[in-house]
Amino acid sequence: MPSAEARLTPEALAEGVLRGEVRAIARAITLVESRSEARLELLERLFPHTGRAFKVGITGAPGAGKSTLTYQLVPRLKARGYRVSVLAVDPTSPFSGGAILGDRIRFDEAFDGVYIRSLASRGSIGGLSRGVPPAIRVLEAAGFDLVLIETVGAGQLQVDVRFVADTVVLALVPEAGDVIQAMKAGIIEIADIYVVNKADREGAARMRLELRNALELGGKPKGWNPPILLTEAIHGKGVDELAEFIEEHKQYQHESGGWEARRLQQLEWELRSLIHDALEQQARAVAQQLFNPTTLQAVLQGTENPYPKLRAWLSNP
Repeated sequence: MPSAEARLTPEALAEGVLRGEVRAIARAITLVESRSEARLELLERLFPHTGRAFKVGITGAPGAGKSTLTYQLVPRLKARGYRVSVLAVDPTSPFSGGAILGDRIRFDEAFDGVYIRSLASRGSIGGLSRGVPPAIRVLEAAGFDLVLIETVGAGQLQVDVRFVADTVVLALVPEAGDVIQAMKAGIIEIADIYVVNKADREGAARMRLELRNALELGGKPKGWNPPILLTEAIHGKGVDELAEFIEEHKQYQHESGGWEARRLQQLEWELRSLIHDALEQQARAVAQQLFNPTTLQAVLQGTENPYPKLRAWLSNP
């Protein structure tokens, strides 16, 4: 019987993922979330088995009901024949650096055959984690053909979900109606489908109208006309219609040629993120080399100027 260490090699993990073993999937995602060089070997082994899943992003401000929408969408998408998985990006704990596993706890007992994983945002300001694209690769290799990506509570500038999802669903609540104009230049523009959730609250219909006016003023591209749905996710109202529009948008993208363009954008963002991680590690090592604690103390006391060292390194890194 192979040792525990042997079972954690990229080769062994890849074999387990391709067999759909839940433990191997979990360990593989943990590895690709890390900055270990072994993650690149694992991704290299999995790559020929990836690229096929339909990816749906669920984003919106905190309290908009993203988790409930995701929860309600899972059985409806399963009923359409998809093998569904969920990546829920949770806020990073300031103490442990990990994710608060609220979504995973909620889902685990609800759906057989659905793989749910919480990922820590790890300080990302884009509403996602850079671990999302490689985690998607793992899930694709394991045979999941639809990945729901729930972002951390997103604000105006948190738009990274557009770089990983084929269809973006933006969840809003009636109380946000007075900030539509302020958000128009940011997160409002990234969505393919808009959901005014908690529509039993006062102002839902007014917000729907304001949102439609904002989109028309913003000059959304011709072609796909983004629907604006009223939902009460906690009761499942409007979620069947949302699932239908998600399918319609997928079909539209294939027919219009938008699918390939979006996939190219996703690939560029994914590879750039991997390079960014590698350079960030290198920068950290260089900083430690150039500015050890003794040097930092000297800079702080004003007895050493840090910029000559920086200039020398930049001219000959």
